[in-house]
Order: sequence, then C-alpha cells, then structure tokens
Amino acid sequence: MTTLSQLTAGWPLLSVLIFSPLVAAAGAALIGSERVLRWWTLACTTLIALVSLPLWWRFDAGTAAFQFREHAAWIPALKIDYSLGLDGISVLLVLLTTLIMPLCVLASWNYIKVRVKEFMICLLVMETAMIGVFSALDAILFFIFWEAMLIPMAILIGVWGGPRRIYASLKFFIYTMAGSVMLLVALIALRLQSGDFSIPGMMGGDYSAGFQGWVFAAFFLSFAIKVPMFPFHTWLPAAHVEAPTAGSVILASVLLKMGTYGFLRFCLPITPLAAQNFAPWILALSVVAIIYGGLTALAQSDLKKLVAYSSVGHMGFATLGIFSLNVNGLEGATLVMINHGVTTGALFICVGILYERLHTRELNAVAGIGRFMPVFTGFFGVFCLSSLAFPGTNSFIGEFLVLAGSFEHSKLVTICAIPGVILAAAYMLRVLQRVAWGGTNNPEHSGLTDLNFREIVTLAPLLVFVFWIGLNPQPFIRVMHASVLQVLQYANG
Repeated sequence: MTTLSQLTAGWPLLSVLIFSPLVAAAGAALIGSERVLRWWTLACTTLIALVSLPLWWRFDAGTAAFQFREHAAWIPALKIDYSLGLDGISVLLVLLTTLIMPLCVLASWNYIKVRVKEFMICLLVMETAMIGVFSALDAILFFIFWEAMLIPMAILIGVWGGPRRIYASLKFFIYTMAGSVMLLVALIALRLQSGDFSIPGMMGGDYSAGFQGWVFAAFFLSFAIKVPMFPFHTWLPAAHVEAPTAGSVILASVLLKMGTYGFLRFCLPITPLAAQNFAPWILALSVVAIIYGGLTALAQSDLKKLVAYSSVGHMGFATLGIFSLNVNGLEGATLVMINHGVTTGALFICVGILYERLHTRELNAVAGIGRFMPVFTGFFGVFCLSSLAFPGTNSFIGEFLVLAGSFEHSKLVTICAIPGVILAAAYMLRVLQRVAWGGTNNPEHSGLTDLNFREIVTLAPLLVFVFWIGLNPQPFIRVMHASVLQVLQYANG
C-alpha cells in the first residue's frame, strides 16, 4: 500500500502547504451555503494537516541542515529569491500550525454566526502566512509572510470580536506594525552588509560589534513586541479578550511563537556578540515577565484575561531559556513554545465552550459547573494542570529544561524565576477549584449540557499531546537537537 510519505515524496511539499490554504480560500469564496462552507474549511485544513505529516516522518534529525529545500530566483536584480526550508526548530512550529487550524474551525462551528464566509477565508489566509513565516529562508519572503499575517488577524478581532474589538484590533495592528518597521530596517542593513537576503547566508557573518548592536536592537524590538515581552505586552490582553475563540487560539498557539522563533532564527545566529551582551538585560526582563504575568493572572476574575496574562508568564520562560545560551535552555524554550501552543490553545477553546453556554467569562458565574459538565471538567482539569507544569504533563519538561539551563547560566536568575512556578500553581488551581467545585448556586447551570461530539473531537488531539510530550518528550527533543546545537555554535562563535 502506498503511504502518504511515499505519495508526497516528489512534491514541493512546503509550497503545497503554504499555498493550499489560499486555494481553499478561493474555493470558499464561491460557496454560498454556510453549512457547506464550514465543512469545506474543515476538510481543507484537515487535509493540509495530513499532508504535513511527512515533514515529521521524513525529517532527518541527524543533521542541522535545512531540509525540504525549495529555491528559485524571484527578483534577481535585488537578489531576492523564493527560498524555503525547515530545520529541527521550524519543522515543529509548522506541524503545530497545521494541527491547530482544523481545531480552530471546529471551535468556531457555532460561535461564528455572521459573515461566516469572510471568517473562514481569514482563517485560511492566516494559515498560509503562518506556515510561510516558519518556512522562509529569504529575508524578504519572511517579511512578506510576517506582514501578511497582520491584516487577517486584525480583521478577525475587529469584525468578530467583543464590545471593544475596534480598540483591540487597532492596538494589535499599531504595535505589530511598529515592530515590523524595525524588522525591515534590520533586514535591509544586513542585506547591505552580506550582499543578499539569504537568511542562512546572513548567519555567522563577520559583522562588527557596533553593527551587531544596532541590528540586534531593531530585531529585539520587533520580536519582543510579538512575543510579547514585558513591557511590550499591553496589546495582548486586549487582543485575547476581544478576539473570537479561534482568534485567541491562533494568537496563543502560533503568533506569539513568531517572536521567539525570530530570536532563534535571527538574533542568536546573526548577531551573536550583541546577543551575549544584551542577554543579562533580557534575562532580567524575562524574570519580570514571569512574575508580573503570574501576579496579574492571579488577580483576574475574567477567565480569558487570566489565560491571556498567563501567556505573558509562560513566554517569559521561553525567552529565559533562549538567552541562557545553552543546550538545556534552548531545547527547553522550544518545548515551551510547542507546549504553550497546545495547552493555552486548549484553555482558550474551553473558555469559548463556557461562553457559548453561559454568555459570560466571569469566574463567579461559571463556578460549580463540575457536577453538570463532568466531561468538560475532566478536560479542563488536565489542561489547567498542564498550564501549571504538573509532572507528567507537557509543560513540566519544557519548564524544567528552561530552569536547568538558566541555573547553568545564572543561579540568581533561576532563584528569581522560581516564584513564577508557584504563582502559576496558585492561579490555575484557584480556577480549577472554582470551576469544578465552586459553591455558587447559579440557576442557569441546571440547564447546561456537557461536551458534544464536536467539542470532544476538538479537545482530544490537544489532550493527546499533553501526555505524549509529558511522558515521552524524547522524539521532540531529538528532532530539534542538532539545530539547537548549530544555533548555539553561531551564538557562542
């Protein structure tokens, strides 16, 4: 029997993955029935996820070289090429993206009731941009995909968001656009020094310390806004709270990872001297983000705000690991990126499920639903334990490696970050206790229905990854290991 891997062996697989969602969006534009439109988008995103699986099966973890390479001259006069490829870090992020998209469609099945066609088209265009960002090996191609993601995300928030959606959409757009300007400046400066826009060609270049400092500063501002790092985080809670469920999931699971991916792809291998010089300051900001995110999440009564502020803390662990500049730190940071995408995406879906039933996200209003929705509470409980990095769940191994890496780099930094772990346990256990066993007698709870088949199918794949990565992280570490070593070689060279 012909396997999917054999069937796709001769394909330009990355181009297929990047442009298939655009083809699906063109097809969606021709569909008049909302029911057919939902099924069409679900079928297309699921097929794209299946087509992406050979990236895992065919990936050679023994080399740090970029794989699945595609290259063609695009604008020769400016030395801009259509160049694609994946290493052990980016392949995991592409697979995370293709996994999340069908779940976003399922989570929006009944949530989105107006302009369904435009909503589904926005999701598909977003998928093209996100896969493109992680696959591009030409700096201008990377920047085009980076910018292409901005508009559909702003539309998702501004059209299908909550009461303050216009404010949240504009804030997201302005912050991200400001970062994009700095990114473009840095890329042009590197082009003038290196001679072309090839990202691998820029790595390990002989740049002066002063030049690296200015380029790193531009990169840092762009990527720190996207992560978002403290104090550039203020756009995130507004965007998460006002976005529809699918928008919040995409933001948490994929878009925030573009910032940390930028640190790994650009800052460490291209500006290593500056990365080493700025590392102590960024580690300090990471610790502040971890503590600030935990304290702010602990103070929230809106479930969506709570999960949003927890993201600030979790992504603080990612930047802590990256700028520890050692193997444990970088591998832990990459796992934190994947785990945060799985767990926080699942929590936003859970909050959306509650909102569809009760039309509120206030903790007091949803307290005590455990006896009416036991299946939901089981899923929600596992994702809460994962978020606080309970041993045996996916987040534990990522944060453990990050703390091991930071301890190797600086014992003081690690000691300062430890309270963030305690705060995560405090706010997630508080939420779980109130939601599952809270004593509020809300008369609306008696009419609640537990998860239906569609909702179980939406959450089940994420539950699988919580335990797969938590109990057997080695396959994921093996895939990224050679690429992490190469990044460190550049960073310490």
